[in-house]
Amino acid sequence: MVQTSQQSSDDSPRLEESREHAESKESVLPRIMLVRHGETAWSAEGRHTGRADLPLTPDGLRESARLQLRLSRYSPDHVFTSPLLRARETAQQAGYSHAEVDEDLTEWNYGTLEGLTLEEIQQQMPGWSVFRNGGPRGESVEEVMARADRVVARLRLLPGNCLIFTHGHFSRALAARWCGLDFEICPYLMLRTTALSVLGYDRDLSRPAIHAWNVRESFPGS
Repeated sequence: MVQTSQQSSDDSPRLEESREHAESKESVLPRIMLVRHGETAWSAEGRHTGRADLPLTPDGLRESARLQLRLSRYSPDHVFTSPLLRARETAQQAGYSHAEVDEDLTEWNYGTLEGLTLEEIQQQMPGWSVFRNGGPRGESVEEVMARADRVVARLRLLPGNCLIFTHGHFSRALAARWCGLDFEICPYLMLRTTALSVLGYDRDLSRPAIHAWNVRESFPGS
């Protein structure tokens, strides 16, 4: 018993050193910062806003401007934005007016459900979920999954850190596909306006991971 205790004590510094080495290695791996756009009139009312190109509300502009401080510790090598106005305005207010527009970062096309609240949709289609049923006359689950996969494939080829201004449902789809998962996880990944989320890796590039999700109060890590 004494010998076992001594071995455990001797191993402690090596275990600590191993953990510190793993954390140091992880910190230099690429990270993807996702930013959901600021508030719009429809997001404030809980309305599904896909391709409707709405501007930010005054509150949305103010919360987006506060992103400058919240992102101040993050040094992205690449910055991308959805083509939709609410995402581009968020990027501009956050100090990233030079963000490159990527058409694949646009929000889900909800088709005939555009502008409706979840309650209104449930009255028409009980049990509906965009992550299971897609948007009627809009985008299917398979189409959005393919779009997210294209983004993931491009991101994996880029060196350094990325900053992305995009949307609520597409951010969840992107996080799922980053980790090689289907959309079953997406309903559990709630996301508020101007929330920050971080995608990255666990120890090496073969282990994609979600480092932080739906953070509003402060920067989730560098």
